[in-house]
Amino acid sequence: MKFIQRLGYYLGGFAIGLIILMFFLNGKDASCDYGPNARTVKNISTKKLFYSDNAAIEINRQTLDSTVIKQLIKYGDVNFSESDTKAKPCKVYQIENTYKEREVVLRVKNCSLVATILDFKIEN
Repeated sequence: MKFIQRLGYYLGGFAIGLIILMFFLNGKDASCDYGPNARTVKNISTKKLFYSDNAAIEINRQTLDSTVIKQLIKYGDVNFSESDTKAKPCKVYQIENTYKEREVVLRVKNCSLVATILDFKIEN
């Protein structure tokens, strides 16, 4: 069998595999969150969100609503060097992002069923 024939069979099988894969994954919310930052942020984003008293006061002072906070978490970067990833039973993560060209730092306590924002800071 010549190389061109083998290449044709390979590309044909590859195309059929892609079509089958697209058929099975069509309409599903499939994602590829393999990095530690993406996994952590996705895990926190899927949980019910609570606020500590200090965080709630600061968020109200800045006149932010819950959708802005969720977006800050979802698209934020986890600073693992400032996070406490070995805490038991709930890990504490520091998430950094920007909002209206100002740095935002959130400290989030990530438990098995809920996530609690412990601290919220906007740096000028």
